[in-house]
Amino acid sequence: MQGGQIAFDEYGQPFIILKDQSTKSRMSGLDAQKSHILAARSVAQCLRSSLGPKGLDKILVSSDGDITVTNDGATILEKMDVDHQIAKLMVQLSKSQDEEIGDGTTGVVVLAGALLEQAEVLLERGIHPIRVADGYENAARVAVDHLDSIADQYIVDKENTEPLIKTAMTTLGSKIVNRCGRKFAEMAVDAVLSVADLERKDVSFDLIKIECKAGGKLEDSQLVKGVIIDKTMSHSQMPKELNDVKLAILTCHSSPQAQDQAQPERWIRRGLRETPRLRTEHVPGHDQEDQGQWSYPGYLPVGL
Repeated sequence: MQGGQIAFDEYGQPFIILKDQSTKSRMSGLDAQKSHILAARSVAQCLRSSLGPKGLDKILVSSDGDITVTNDGATILEKMDVDHQIAKLMVQLSKSQDEEIGDGTTGVVVLAGALLEQAEVLLERGIHPIRVADGYENAARVAVDHLDSIADQYIVDKENTEPLIKTAMTTLGSKIVNRCGRKFAEMAVDAVLSVADLERKDVSFDLIKIECKAGGKLEDSQLVKGVIIDKTMSHSQMPKELNDVKLAILTCHSSPQAQDQAQPERWIRRGLRETPRLRTEHVPGHDQEDQGQWSYPGYLPVGL
């Protein structure tokens, strides 16, 4: 039999093994380049209608039936089922833009698709892909130099946050929170300046958390400069608000079930990075030059 062979299973039943690889051909050269460009342009085409302040929202339905309405490029690409390797690179491009800059996730994919569309025209003229890539790199340097020449520089000042707020409002123009853009821009600027190191020009976004709660309005959103612990109340008669309290943070189990009654009390050595700081007047067994200052107990009982 041409294109296959007959084999038998353990019960003697015959079955046919087809040789599909013999009928497939591997693309190369210009055809392979056009195929890759087509895959990338298809991804960019999906996001083109969502670009800009008048961009359309897209309704995404997952396999579980969850519905997502958004025009954010990173969210759309994250929920798309992409199999082509070049199309996956476009998804990674959007994710990198979101992680490094935090804005422009749709524009960077649309721009990449437009560049690849023009690159296809150059490839059809017989220009080598390396020459095309070198031309794009030179064009990028010229564009960056021109942007530097026309750019306005703002001095980041905690006393004058209006330029930063206006800049943040431009990034919210195409988002669903644009009707409360001023409020959310002020919250974003205040949150970043609270954790920013202006001397090093560095911001640790790990110190900023977003806690979402169902219900309420957008106007109810607020910035809390502290730590939010999402826990339910054990009893309805417990006080809902306490002021000027002393808070103890335990890094070990506090329930009686966690203690091992059969074993003698065990002690472990903890490093300074893992040891909680205790505000106390005296720690037995530890010398302390200045009583009442922060102390680091070196030994803690397990199950305390």
